[in-house]
Amino acid sequence: MKMNVSTSTPVISVKPVVLSVLGRGEDLQVRVSAPAMGSQLPIIIFSHGFGNSLDGYGPLVDYWTAHGFVVIQPTHLDSRTLNLPPGDPRTPLIWLFRVEDLKLVLDKLDFIEASVPGLSGRLDRSRIAAAGHSWGGQTVSMLLGARVLDAYGELREDMSDSRIKAGVLLATPGLGGTDLTPFAAEHFSFMNPSFSDMRTPTLVVTGDHDQSLLSTRGPDWFTDPYFLSPGSKSLLTLFGAEHSLGGIAGYNIAETTDEDPERVALLGQLTWSYLRDVLNLDDFSWLEAQKALKEDANPLGRIESK
Repeated sequence: MKMNVSTSTPVISVKPVVLSVLGRGEDLQVRVSAPAMGSQLPIIIFSHGFGNSLDGYGPLVDYWTAHGFVVIQPTHLDSRTLNLPPGDPRTPLIWLFRVEDLKLVLDKLDFIEASVPGLSGRLDRSRIAAAGHSWGGQTVSMLLGARVLDAYGELREDMSDSRIKAGVLLATPGLGGTDLTPFAAEHFSFMNPSFSDMRTPTLVVTGDHDQSLLSTRGPDWFTDPYFLSPGSKSLLTLFGAEHSLGGIAGYNIAETTDEDPERVALLGQLTWSYLRDVLNLDDFSWLEAQKALKEDANPLGRIESK
């Protein structure tokens, strides 16, 4: 697929920027990647999947930053780099700590900006998006308005954040209840979302070969955030993609089961163009991207919107 994108620019990256936080047991470490030039830069806060860290997702982060976005990546408590013991009392609440991690990043933007040489005065705080993969997608969805149902089917607290203007949910789990395997239902009670209040504009990305071991359903499970949420949404379905969506979690990652650099490149372009549109950075990138994908003789995916 051929589409017009902005010229890539040199990138700076700083890690770790350490954010002090009480009650977490660990300070929050984040990585900040940004274009080396430019002003009024939009922001993406990225939530990694299970076990990953601030060092992950280079294929996407590198593309976004080279084309004008500042990307901030926290390391959540489930990261293999922290190696929490199985019996750690924080483990059942990591899903909540994850959401608080992202909120802390939002609260500490002034400190983060000042910690990166040359970044001061260049952030556009009116244009902030959140993106996440797998468990990271579930984390981000809560900032977008999704809520967790408790054991009685009642909605738990609303953790949405109006500072987030758009979302990108990559291979994000769907409904809980009978859609979960018995193991998942027993061990991951937080995987019981309601998307009925997820109103923030969002691009949901799925792979049509993504068969989760946590769900009794097929790959359509990952489309729930699109079909069951109100408001402006788009759904990108990648043909042949499994949970790694071609290898977005990092370069040469062993967990990648469907390595496809072309698919990853496409995903970078499409997510970039979507965010350009929804954050009102231009009014043509997303339209051009959709047209190019539709007219491709051998498309790698399809887009639908509501």
